[in-house]
Amino acid sequence: MIQACRWLLLAAALVLLPQAAYTQKKKPPRGGEAAPPVTAPAGGAGAPVSADADADQPAPAGQTPGAPAADANAGVVDICQITPDAPQCVNVKEVNLGEEAKKPVRAEIYAVEQQYVMKAGRFEIQPYWEFTLNDQFVSHNGPGLALNYYITQVLAIGVNGNFYEGLNEDSDFNFQNRRSARIAVPLNQYQAAGDLNFTYVPMYGKFAGFGDFIFNYDAYIDGGGGVIRTRPEAIIDPNNRKFDWNNLINFDVGIGLRVFFSRWLAAGLEVRDMIFFDKLESLTVATGPTTPATAANSPLNPNTWYDNNTHFTNNVQLQVGISVFLPTSFDYRLPK
Repeated sequence: MIQACRWLLLAAALVLLPQAAYTQKKKPPRGGEAAPPVTAPAGGAGAPVSADADADQPAPAGQTPGAPAADANAGVVDICQITPDAPQCVNVKEVNLGEEAKKPVRAEIYAVEQQYVMKAGRFEIQPYWEFTLNDQFVSHNGPGLALNYYITQVLAIGVNGNFYEGLNEDSDFNFQNRRSARIAVPLNQYQAAGDLNFTYVPMYGKFAGFGDFIFNYDAYIDGGGGVIRTRPEAIIDPNNRKFDWNNLINFDVGIGLRVFFSRWLAAGLEVRDMIFFDKLESLTVATGPTTPATAANSPLNPNTWYDNNTHFTNNVQLQVGISVFLPTSFDYRLPK
């Protein structure tokens, strides 16, 4: 009997315990502020009811019947006060997609990755050594120096100079031909040349070599004009003729390739053709008296030393050198 009474008391406690918890006052959150109300989704279960419906409902525990309900937004923090730039807080201007589609687009779209070397606004110093390619009788090898300034990434303006004096060499073929066949070919010596050039870089790229090492390169064309100093070599009548240097107008055009080892150092290879009208030694010797030297048919008269016609000349050169770009560092205008 006693055991049955204990079980009845335990069952009654389990039934009455939720009711006691419901009548207890809700503890306020820390800080003394009332907790923000929880609003159920519109149209869902637990949605707020109308005022008429609330009138028939009993007042919650701890609230006087008939007292005005607490503000539902009390304690709610406005997100726009914290983050004014949130999407829902910014007044979005209505966009007419049809009108926007008609506007021209001038966007720069790069289809390839950024170039390894930026040349715009930089100087290029290019020392080189040149070799004659198309003259089998005499070679005009010598040092040269080019200085270019890149106005843009692909366009440069510059000057270059070549020095030949003392380095002109008569070929063995020409020497043996003169000695054995008694046939002489007019030869000219070069002293120096200087040109104003424009350079255009239409192509760049990279290739792999020596395993996984990547080489970057660019190809360019250049052209311009300047002055070259030449003089004939006294072959026909060396006893009476002694030529002076002549200043001649020349034009040049070339194509070259640079392979970059770093962002400021490269090896260069260029083929250039210098074009000008040269003065050659006359193949005939005047037979008049040596005195006076100004006589029209005197072999000492310089007017009888030159051929009556000028000769179209192509001096094709192979230039091998290095390129140094200054300043040695640069910054990209656009991010990668």
